[in-house]
Amino acid sequence: MGIHTIKMPDIGEGIAEVELVAWHVKVGDMVSEDQILADVMTDKATVEIPSPVAGKVLSLGGAVGQVMAVGSAVIHIEVEGAGMAGPHAARSASSLPPEGADPAWGGPAPDRANKPALAPESTPAKAAPATTASAPAKRETAVAAATVHARASADKPIASPAVRRRAWDLGIELQFVAGTGMAGRITQQDLDAYVARAGQAASTAQADQRYAQRSAEESIPVIGLRRKIAQKMQEAKRRIPHFTYVEEIDVTELEALRTRLNAKYGKERGRLTLLPFLVRAVVLAVREFPQVNARYDDDAAVVTHYEAVHLGVATQTEGGLMVPVMRHAETRDLWACAAELLRVSEAARSGKATREELTGSTITITSLGALGGIVSTPVINHPEVAIVGVNRMVERPMIRNGAIVARMMMNLSSSFDHRVVDGMHGAEFVQLLRGYLECPATLFVE
Repeated sequence: MGIHTIKMPDIGEGIAEVELVAWHVKVGDMVSEDQILADVMTDKATVEIPSPVAGKVLSLGGAVGQVMAVGSAVIHIEVEGAGMAGPHAARSASSLPPEGADPAWGGPAPDRANKPALAPESTPAKAAPATTASAPAKRETAVAAATVHARASADKPIASPAVRRRAWDLGIELQFVAGTGMAGRITQQDLDAYVARAGQAASTAQADQRYAQRSAEESIPVIGLRRKIAQKMQEAKRRIPHFTYVEEIDVTELEALRTRLNAKYGKERGRLTLLPFLVRAVVLAVREFPQVNARYDDDAAVVTHYEAVHLGVATQTEGGLMVPVMRHAETRDLWACAAELLRVSEAARSGKATREELTGSTITITSLGALGGIVSTPVINHPEVAIVGVNRMVERPMIRNGAIVARMMMNLSSSFDHRVVDGMHGAEFVQLLRGYLECPATLFVE
């Protein structure tokens, strides 16, 4: 038998280290060739590490959340034959350290060395009761104990067939019901009293829990996607001097157009949301304000303007916020735009988005839909210089030509990098968006 060591692969693009976000195997598992062993993350792209061999897992090279260098040992697998080629690659299984040793096989692992051993499953260790957290449990136990009458196991409860049937229907064990009849016989009244006491005990216990003092704490490691999000947001707020500009937009005509288009073309071409219209407005507006569709390399002090609109779409996933990219939005009509928005968003939510689909955006839009609120202050997706946020759409009374009329209103909350975009230019850009959205016919006139 030999040992095959699988090392962290070189993912490319100058990446020197990755974060281990999930193990799919554990020590002692038998694995087959091409079976997925672990998931690692670089930036926001998750990469699966398959096994090139079949064998038995002997040790794991790191813990979830650990940052590992490219080329470091990921896992050791016992295989048939000599294992990896080379004079020092094959070792006997007896040369491995005991489970829990450091991946480098040089001593106890840092995260296990000072932890007490767990009790075996057959004899679980009992935790000492906490003074505050266990108080409600003690009260509940005391109340429950007062409602039962335990007999010796040899004493059979005495009850009529009718009482036994009713107890069966109620799910009551007669062994715990006190009998007040002759010779301790259990009567119907005894069942009624037992049910009443049980209900009172349950109500008391529920009330105790409702107002019980709570002191539990939970420490959650910030790893994987959440760590990447935290780093990205911290970098964006640290490096970019944000300013946010909010404008109210009347989207009544836009909603009427969207409704008519969906009624006529929805079945064969797909239904349109507000976002494809906003994307089209952004595509047109950045032609007049190229400094908004840009990326700023603040280390080199270089701003790059782009004619192509590679639109980032802030998307909420189970793991956190991701920003997949719709490339060349300027080439897409409303329905093509809607289809691509749906595709990249679903790829992000399902975890199937590629690295190329998660990088390279030049401007980002973000929307919380019905939860959009009145105003938001979106964080710029570094190294971009602008983000356009959509707030909730509501019908409100507005004054038009001296009359009060119902109009569909919506706010846009947009943030800009004040080093690159002057306040006046940011406001003019949003006003241009407003003009396109309030008169949607202009979206299609160039």
